[in-house]
Amino acid sequence: MCGIVGYVGQQEAVPILLDGLQKLEYRGYDSAGLAVISRGRLELRRCQGKLKHLVELVARSPLKSVVGLGHTRWATHGRPSEENAHPHTNTDGTLAVVHNGIIENDRALHQELEKAGYKFASDTDSEVFAHLIDKYYRPGTPLETAVRRAVARVKGTFALGVVSQREPQKIVAARRGSPLIVGLGNKEFFIASDVPALLPHTREVLYVADNELVVITPAGVKLTNAEGRAVVRKPDHITWDALQAEKGGYKHFMLKEIFEQPQVIEDTLRGRVSGLGGEVILDSAHLTAAEVKNFRRIFLVACGTSWHAALVGKFLIESLAGIPTEVDFASEFRYRSPLVDRQSLVVLISQSGETADTLAALQEAKKRQAQTLTICNVLGSSMTREAHGTLYTHAGPEIGVASTKAFTAQLAALHLLALFLGRKSGNLSAAKATVHMDRLRGVPRLMEKVLKTDAHIQELSALLFKNKDFLYLGRGINYPIALEGALKLKEISYIHAEGYPAGEMKHGPIALIDGRMPVVTLATNSSVLEKVISNIQEVKTRDGSVLALVTRGNREVPKKADWVIEMPPMEESISPLLNVIPLQLLAYHVAVKRGCDVDQPRNLAKSVTVE
Repeated sequence: MCGIVGYVGQQEAVPILLDGLQKLEYRGYDSAGLAVISRGRLELRRCQGKLKHLVELVARSPLKSVVGLGHTRWATHGRPSEENAHPHTNTDGTLAVVHNGIIENDRALHQELEKAGYKFASDTDSEVFAHLIDKYYRPGTPLETAVRRAVARVKGTFALGVVSQREPQKIVAARRGSPLIVGLGNKEFFIASDVPALLPHTREVLYVADNELVVITPAGVKLTNAEGRAVVRKPDHITWDALQAEKGGYKHFMLKEIFEQPQVIEDTLRGRVSGLGGEVILDSAHLTAAEVKNFRRIFLVACGTSWHAALVGKFLIESLAGIPTEVDFASEFRYRSPLVDRQSLVVLISQSGETADTLAALQEAKKRQAQTLTICNVLGSSMTREAHGTLYTHAGPEIGVASTKAFTAQLAALHLLALFLGRKSGNLSAAKATVHMDRLRGVPRLMEKVLKTDAHIQELSALLFKNKDFLYLGRGINYPIALEGALKLKEISYIHAEGYPAGEMKHGPIALIDGRMPVVTLATNSSVLEKVISNIQEVKTRDGSVLALVTRGNREVPKKADWVIEMPPMEESISPLLNVIPLQLLAYHVAVKRGCDVDQPRNLAKSVTVE
């Protein structure tokens, strides 16, 4: 999830590009760079770290130009470094590319281009674009033709910006799967990943659609489809203010991130699920079939929301891979002398990769000679450097302190890991693995359906926000989601809430139930639904009120519950990915009703780097 900005006009490009990148830095902050055409030559400035370092570099080594591209990076391939920073160039440094997305067939294209004599200077997949476009950019061939031919060879997602000193008054851009917007100014034109970069200059924009290509020059904008035919589209007028624009028009980052989850799951699955033989491709995990067959036990170690993801992971790994799995709080792991050895796989789960307790658990596991794997969202973080293998999630930067999209990305990653281990261990047949993969592929579309419950949940929040206590109940693979739902409510609304396996209610929590405590129950179709319905009846017998998640078409639960949120039919194994969304939305809307600071709740930090 990187930020791209481009400018063609009559003003100095560099201040416009830097200002645009500053407004897009929420999309990535591992490195940044500029490429401009100055006096007929392509010039670059790139550096590792936050944008302020690029600003300092440009102040020391100024650039003058009226055409250029800028990029702020969220690393997915290649660690954060100057050589991996964008823009990337062709071998002779006459053409530059900025890219947001993931190239799935980069390995094959990389090998093809190396055989043709191209030299690679970075570890990124994005550099493939620079050399591939150069391959087709023959004398007499327009830059847009070379770009069109190159993107046709690429599998994956991209928003792309390209400049060449051969055609110094032109930017060519293309899109598939990653956002790209064209800004229409007064004798000047822009491209950007998101609206905030454009608002100081124009409110008239064109949204580029998938598989479209755009050429901007001082003369104007030309938009074409994949075949090169002209596309005519009426511009949109942006009415948001600058802060709203940074949040994509949403009131808070948390709400924006909840609604980004379908795309996040697509990005986390992309390139890892094979259509052949039910295979899961996790090269960066560095686990062979022999090593997997040697594991006698798996430990999932995490904190907070990531610990809830680990609980779901235990269900998945034991059912799909048949390997006994334990879940540990990272803060307790190294203090209990865990029975970890060479035949153990220890999986550390952390959004940031810097959580102090989880990092200490990783170091303890390595001391005990276990194989280690981290599930992480931040490339180049401490855990990804120290663990033997890494499974990256592709959630992009998560600004809201209360984790939402990073959590579902972890669930998707754990499902992939369970399938991978099942196939490598021989416990899972290709046919069964393929069935599970098909279910996972369908999750983003199901998520889009679930997100349509938002208006109904907002109405429910108006009825519930004054309550002082909540109880959340779930069974089986969904009891961790009850824990997560309660945690979200606590984190951002400051309401006391407890999550429990529903069967444990009668072993204590039932004493708390009265007419003043709402009970949120996960009652979607499952192998334990009848048990959950019995728990609902127990609550109602004691004058409790019930808000139930229920599968559309179920007739029994709505008769017993006070309120219901209808969910689309889904398989039980993927239900945690979907059932958590209404609970995220409920916590969000309750917190808004109570006037809480949703994105920055009191006493909490995004990354806990102290023990």
